[in-house]
Amino acid sequence: MENVLMRVVMWAVPVVFSIVVHEVSHGWMAYRLGDDTAKRMGRLTLNPLSHVDPMGTVILPLIMIVMGGPVFGWAKPVPFNPYNFRRNVNVRNGAMWVALAGPASNLAIAFISSFILVGAQKALFGFPSVIYFSVTQLAQAFIVINLVLASLNLVPIPPLDGSKILMRFLPPEYDRYFSMLERYGFLILLILLATGVFSSIVWVPVEFLFSIFLLIPRLLFGVI
Repeated sequence: MENVLMRVVMWAVPVVFSIVVHEVSHGWMAYRLGDDTAKRMGRLTLNPLSHVDPMGTVILPLIMIVMGGPVFGWAKPVPFNPYNFRRNVNVRNGAMWVALAGPASNLAIAFISSFILVGAQKALFGFPSVIYFSVTQLAQAFIVINLVLASLNLVPIPPLDGSKILMRFLPPEYDRYFSMLERYGFLILLILLATGVFSSIVWVPVEFLFSIFLLIPRLLFGVI
């Protein structure tokens, strides 16, 4: 029971923070391109209460943490209106950049966390084990969660970000097919998750990026 509680504490903070940053990044990019919808609705904030989705931000991540499986989730989508973009911004290009901003923010967090992990492993070596393991495991949780979120969201199945990125490179007449597919997107995701297909798809890039992200700080800190 104690191990479960420690796991919840250690993973809950990275999960909620990373999901919120992901959504805020969508709104921030839209705002940079001229659309202030998210700002007007009070969604350009890191306050979790403005973004919490009971199922995606609390219940599902908590279940996955307790079960010891890969942890991911979602928050309430940050709204944007591509037709509010500045005149010099192509609507399809702008929508792609807004979609890409979420996974990019997760990759940035994972990359920064890899430096924290390797730095802590070197600087805290010899410290009491509770301090050493608390800091290093928290940093590792940030890396894994954000790599999972980035990889998951880049899968081109509506309503995931990858589908909106893919739409940019397909002829406009395909948009309606993605819109139709989006109605069943959540069901498709649940089936893929339940059958283990999703884990197989996501863990390949997660493991690859994890090794690459750790290699860079290890080379710089001279711990290889």
